[in-house]
Amino acid sequence: MIAPGPTLETSRLILRPTSLEDFPGFCALMGDPDTARFIGGVQPPAMVWRGMAAMAGSWALQGFAMFSVLEKATGRWIGRVGPWMPEGWPGTEVGWSLLKDAQGRGYAVEAATATIDWAFDHLGWTDVIHTIVPENTASQQVARRLGSPLRGPGRLPPPFESSPVEIWGQRREEWRARRG
Repeated sequence: MIAPGPTLETSRLILRPTSLEDFPGFCALMGDPDTARFIGGVQPPAMVWRGMAAMAGSWALQGFAMFSVLEKATGRWIGRVGPWMPEGWPGTEVGWSLLKDAQGRGYAVEAATATIDWAFDHLGWTDVIHTIVPENTASQQVARRLGSPLRGPGRLPPPFESSPVEIWGQRREEWRARRG
């Protein structure tokens, strides 16, 4: 079973909606202290299931959510990247989370670029943000590579309101001008 939604392809990646077969990958992502550190911390499988189900449900209810990211060469699930805007969120976000061994290869930028294009072209978004924990220098670098400047401090809705975040982002016109 797979959530309803499009499949996007880049030169090295396949991006598709959440599928039941993604559960082990979601567990690996949320079970690793390094990869889970800035996205809610390590979670047991029962909590991971709820998060994955929320992602699939967002596809059904909103018509978008983060895509599951698969390496074309191997078919392996390596993370989640894409549009995200739960109730009370500070804006229309494109976010990213990759397994540790998939980091540092440019996959986050490649997948985020495809999903930002999709959000602007198909969802009609006029602005994209990235909520980044101030200590997450790797994600800050991804935001910079995407051309998204730091806008300032932000605030997430409950139950995350005590977690400091910075808002990075850009408007559709800025994105399109930079992309040519």
